[in-house]
Amino acid sequence: MADMLQALKHKVCVSIDGAKDKLYRLGDAIWRHPELAYKEKQAHETLVNFFTQETGWTVEAQYKLETAFRATWGPVGGGGDVCVVNVGFLCEYDALPDIGHACGHNLIAESGAAAALGLKAALEGGKAWPVPVKVTVLGTPAEEEGGGKVDMLREGAFEDLDVVFMAHPAQKNATYLPSMAIHSLLVKYRGRASHASAYPWEGVNALDAAVMAYNNISVLRQQLRPDWKIHGILKHGGVKPNIIPDYSELEYYFRSASHRDLSIIQAKAEACFRAAAMATGCEVELLFDRNLFYEVLKNQTLEDLYEENGKSLGMKFTTEGFSVSTVSVSTDFGNVSHAVPGIHPYFYIGSDALNHTAEYTAASGADEAQFYTLQTAKALAMTALDVIFNPGVLNKVKQEFKDTKS
Repeated sequence: MADMLQALKHKVCVSIDGAKDKLYRLGDAIWRHPELAYKEKQAHETLVNFFTQETGWTVEAQYKLETAFRATWGPVGGGGDVCVVNVGFLCEYDALPDIGHACGHNLIAESGAAAALGLKAALEGGKAWPVPVKVTVLGTPAEEEGGGKVDMLREGAFEDLDVVFMAHPAQKNATYLPSMAIHSLLVKYRGRASHASAYPWEGVNALDAAVMAYNNISVLRQQLRPDWKIHGILKHGGVKPNIIPDYSELEYYFRSASHRDLSIIQAKAEACFRAAAMATGCEVELLFDRNLFYEVLKNQTLEDLYEENGKSLGMKFTTEGFSVSTVSVSTDFGNVSHAVPGIHPYFYIGSDALNHTAEYTAASGADEAQFYTLQTAKALAMTALDVIFNPGVLNKVKQEFKDTKS
């Protein structure tokens, strides 16, 4: 079994190397045309066409969402009543306003596609595999805003997957980094306009309400736990100095190490927002985003396998500089990790630039990033082979998933 597994892993690497030019073109096409959440029409078309042109894939465009897709291959091998092992790879491809692919989602899409191609190449032709295997690629839009994966979970897109993989660009290789649960809120104050000099007493100042709310939240921060975070901006505060603002708007994010704490934070914040409305005489409307992002669950079994495979390819892993207090990112993969066992490792792309900067946009489109992206894809596909063929591994992964959730 060990010799067979090594031969399959070698085949993964050879096949991904053989496809590197078309994989580069795939990622580059997405990078050159950045699109915002739920509007990734060209990226969706590019990926759908990519898998349609590959032999053996069944491709469903606009799967559950307008800019989501599903590509499946298999099942192959096994027989009888043996259950299919369905391995999932995720592709993200939305960008950020103004600065494009400053989080490297073009490389997430490329690495997910590459890993799926590599695993398929290793498995096809093997009619005598002990278990039937299916490979599924899900294109998941709107990670930066909205939460496409949460939408797709709600629609049942992940229900038949046994394990799921994706990897995210960063400054280092890390099998796991802490992520925070997050929920966003839009706060709207409505008052009454009036001339600010001639008859200010006739006005109800919505800007005053927003300022008071902002200060209330700032005071509240003194009483928050270190792993509870609130941050926000004033999006609208009036149109002219001599018109008392009749409308103001703030946007806030609430984060915590566990999604179970978000309701506590939000209740405290809501009191601050309503107090400002009461003090100024404004009406207030609180609009929470429909999707709440969960924290990412660890799966040590998968992480250890991924690190072992990555090291065999020359990858160096570290958690230096990363801790719960310093890493405060959030992702809708967190919700997936509560539904299906999986991993969300981070990978170096040849640059020390920070995500969500113009410098990282350039790095995610650079030729140098290609080597690291495909190296990561190989490690993901190799880890999938361990799950499929190493006796007891999938059961161990699922048991750890069950224990971590409880």
